[in-house]
Amino acid sequence: MSPTAPTTPDRWSLDSWFSGFGQPDYTDFKAVLVRDVEALKQQAAALGNDIAAIVQVINALEALGDRLYHLSAYLGCLSADDANDEAVKADEAWIATLDAESTKLQASLRSALAALSDSAFDTLLSDASLKNAEHAVKRMRHEGQHQMSAEMEALAADLNVNGLHAWGRLYDTLTGKMEFPMTFPDGHTETVPMSRRRALISEPDRQLREAAFHAGQKPWHDHAVTLAAGLNGIAGTRLSLYSRRGLPHFLDTPLFDGAMSRQSLDAMLEAIHTHIELPRRALRKAAKLQGTTALHYFDLEAPQIAAPEEKPLSWDEACATVDKAFSSAYPKLGSYFRDMLAQRWIEAQPRAGKRPGAFCTGSQLKHEERVYMTFHSTVHDMVTLAHEVGHAWHSCVLRPARSFVANYPMTLAETASNFGEMILLDGLMSDPGMTLETKAYLLDQEMLRAHAYLINIPMRYEFEKAFYTERAAGEVSVSRLSELMSEAQRKLYGDTLLDDGTDPMFWAYKMHFFITGVSFYNFPYVFGYLLSQALFARFKAEGASFLPRYEAFLSMTGSATCEEVVKQTLGEDLTNPEFWATALKAIEPSLVAYEAV
Repeated sequence: MSPTAPTTPDRWSLDSWFSGFGQPDYTDFKAVLVRDVEALKQQAAALGNDIAAIVQVINALEALGDRLYHLSAYLGCLSADDANDEAVKADEAWIATLDAESTKLQASLRSALAALSDSAFDTLLSDASLKNAEHAVKRMRHEGQHQMSAEMEALAADLNVNGLHAWGRLYDTLTGKMEFPMTFPDGHTETVPMSRRRALISEPDRQLREAAFHAGQKPWHDHAVTLAAGLNGIAGTRLSLYSRRGLPHFLDTPLFDGAMSRQSLDAMLEAIHTHIELPRRALRKAAKLQGTTALHYFDLEAPQIAAPEEKPLSWDEACATVDKAFSSAYPKLGSYFRDMLAQRWIEAQPRAGKRPGAFCTGSQLKHEERVYMTFHSTVHDMVTLAHEVGHAWHSCVLRPARSFVANYPMTLAETASNFGEMILLDGLMSDPGMTLETKAYLLDQEMLRAHAYLINIPMRYEFEKAFYTERAAGEVSVSRLSELMSEAQRKLYGDTLLDDGTDPMFWAYKMHFFITGVSFYNFPYVFGYLLSQALFARFKAEGASFLPRYEAFLSMTGSATCEEVVKQTLGEDLTNPEFWATALKAIEPSLVAYEAV
């Protein structure tokens, strides 16, 4: 904790959302929501080709979605704030079933839209109440053209609760209880919860990293058969549904969800593979700094340049630093950040019972954002704050828009967060009062991020693509999963990993592969990172005159495809590998500075 109590608020308030969990306004909200979901589900199920009735359901669904998300976000905040609150967990499980009912009514609406003739659909889109919602409605129609009958979709929604999503819950339950005995470098032995392993593998002490890595492998090997069954079950369910819905390729759904084309994805990956030596140079420098010929997998998340031995960074100091960087480069962002603090929209207090991690959420119903994190007095935590506030600013820019327009894909979600992060880092690096030791540490952190986005996450994509390709022909064994993982690591890392430096079991412990709500939870992050690099390069070249275009970019993210957004705001073609290559090369000045350390 900070040495003194902060004067800047570090504890959020959710009172503007509900007076409290279980209070009358909360329980009344739940009751009315259940009633309205059921009523709209019945109305949607009875839709024919009556355009006026379909328009009414579309608008009602938009308003209903605001309330569903408001309640879900509130519960998510409470659950993170106190991970041991069983009553909140129970309501989180309850709202998952309500979401399933909402999925059924959406399926009915999509079927009705898909059944309309092209001319009737054009007439529907001309309705004044759907102004600015055309992109969202077109996406609903497209989904309707690739779904099963309403009855089959309703069955799939019910089965997913206790089928597909049950695999995810099994993974969370199983891994949440994992622990392993570990002998520390000083000779003492203790039982370590698996949730702590990643932190240990990120420690500067290489002996500690190595001990945690090897000791922590055993539970994954012990449960490998169960975990492989889960991964096969998740992928198999998806592939069966894709086939029934007439989707020819397993990438069709994640690409649609990301609002991007296969051509853009291929162009991005082509640029990465063509210029893979850029991020590999950072790994070679890291190996040189630690005195090895190459890296082991347990070295990849560890800093090679330690944080300077300075007094702990207080919350007040961190907020003042972020405010200074934001206000100097982007005054509107700085003003918004100060408003967030004043209105107590940021939770950062370190205390027992909080869930680890950081996120940004919000309520379109209340037009408010919230940021969750835990501040442990480090520069890394300060960068996390800037990252999450970047997310919140994105939502703020979209506030005037209707809810359909305010929902943007994951591909475009990470651009604003990375942009906020880069403003802070640029401010820190250009600060004449910053020590050389701190600048070296920040360069090391920046190269860790570059490696993650340009090598590690593309590696996950390569593994998942190979796995889904083989899963289409039948279940994939534990040994084959490990082979596929090693092959993907060798393909992306090349000679930057030691001969025995791969981690074949990474498929088992990377939680992203077991997320059941979305598949291919990888390439959208690479997309967002590289696009933010391109945006920030424009900002550095053009200065404050670029910011209106940046806000235009943010405001379009929920109303067009990625290709359309970038073409209209930046004048660039995402299907051209050269665009991505230019964005990737933006890391080179920092890389050269890092190599010179």
